[in-house]
Amino acid sequence: MVQHITLMMVSGPLLVLATPSTFHPKGHFFAALTHPVLSWLVYAGVMIGVHLPLLHEFMVNRPWIHTYLEIPVYLIVSYCFYFNLLDRNLVNRRITPAMAVISLFLMMVPETLTGFFIYTAPNSLYNNMFTLNDQRRGGSIMWSGGMVIDAIWIALAVHHWFKAEVRKSTLIDAEVNAEDNAERLLHGL
Repeated sequence: MVQHITLMMVSGPLLVLATPSTFHPKGHFFAALTHPVLSWLVYAGVMIGVHLPLLHEFMVNRPWIHTYLEIPVYLIVSYCFYFNLLDRNLVNRRITPAMAVISLFLMMVPETLTGFFIYTAPNSLYNNMFTLNDQRRGGSIMWSGGMVIDAIWIALAVHHWFKAEVRKSTLIDAEVNAEDNAERLLHGL
């Protein structure tokens, strides 16, 4: 669980923040992968889907799937989800900073509920692959750890939202001052 949370909720966003602002992909495929609604749904689907008992058991019984498919999917899906949400000087973003905060907040629902249901399950969900205590530990890590990590990204997104509003205010003030100066010059003041 710690590995999954680290890949999806820490590594992916850090890769986004490390992406150079000169990165300007032009393809339709990348645009589709990073579409705000689609990437939110895919991220939530992966987060929930890999913890469904049948899929989880299938992947655990085939370690190559975990190594060569699951781990890369976590990174790619996470990168695509966070691409529009975290400030990269607002390069290639397709949503407002306010919507980024809302999107991050809404993602807490599937993340924490998945952890909550794993934690509160009365029996092992995974055909006794883990003890009930192991399962509860994993669920609590996802539930509480996810909330803490999400709170950090939300705080960063709120900070970027405030910065964007300050930039807008500065531009509006400059426009108003320019209009006032032009009007004064026009009237000879």
